[in-house]
Amino acid sequence: MRSLRSILAGVACLLLLMASGALAAEPQKTLSGDITLAQSQVILKAALAKAAAIKVPMNIAIVDAGGNLKAFYRMEDAFLGSIDISIKKAVTARYFNMPTRTLGEASQPGKPLYGIEVTNKGLVIFAGGVPLVDKHNVIVGAIGVSGGSVDEDESVALAGAAALK
Repeated sequence: MRSLRSILAGVACLLLLMASGALAAEPQKTLSGDITLAQSQVILKAALAKAAAIKVPMNIAIVDAGGNLKAFYRMEDAFLGSIDISIKKAVTARYFNMPTRTLGEASQPGKPLYGIEVTNKGLVIFAGGVPLVDKHNVIVGAIGVSGGSVDEDESVALAGAAALK
């Protein structure tokens, strides 16, 4: 729990710096095939708009190509327990380069990936995690959303992912 608090404190500081304009003059640098902060902000904005449109408070996490948290937003009244779920959905989608719904279907009893959710320090294998693919068809990260039904979570994640194209 301590590491999650550290991450969230860092994200809160980053959001405050962004809001104050202190980071506005920073050039956008990225490794090839990795998501930029500017792209993350566009994705977050689209996902937040979708969540507001369906009136469901969500936790929205974006990870980079390495599965590291790049951006996070917790809407007012979003479930506290969904913070970790949204991050793990994003990480899961990136680790396996597929939507978490697809991985979940392959991990049911009797299926070839049964039990995979207990690997990698815990994965989330229900809908709401989607890889982020850029205009060059390169996976640059993933988005994970949690706070509503799995279908609502997935619709918000897909709205965010669509903003990257």
